[in-house]
Amino acid sequence: MSHDVLIVDDSATIRQMVKKTLKMAGLDVGSVFEASNGIEALAQLNDHPVAVMLVDINMPTMNGVQLLTRMQENRRLKTIPIVIVSTEGSKQRIEELESIGAFGYVRKPFHPEQLRDVLKPLLGVKDDVTDQDGDIDGDLF
Repeated sequence: MSHDVLIVDDSATIRQMVKKTLKMAGLDVGSVFEASNGIEALAQLNDHPVAVMLVDINMPTMNGVQLLTRMQENRRLKTIPIVIVSTEGSKQRIEELESIGAFGYVRKPFHPEQLRDVLKPLLGVKDDVTDQDGDIDGDLF
């Protein structure tokens, strides 16, 4: 089952990089929607239900913190998992973002694996390390 994603970043270049990274990470991503600030993100959410959002902190018009705060005030939107993708990332800042609804954090620049590892549990993707019998898949014995 594919999952729709919303990327919120004021840089079109970063949005394209994140989009490409999602494909490289091997996740089953459906439609990828984009917004350059929190206001545009809320408009996109009005038109498109998404499984997860990737949100920058520093943006004009409505930044990531304001977007998270606004979403927490909405019964329908507050359940959407949000992963912060930002250059900003002190421990205190990450704790603040988690306290207002962020589910994860990835520091820019990042490797595709980092994004994949944060998104997998949010999208309900399980590692195929063991089969139903509990044996390691691909046993040679």
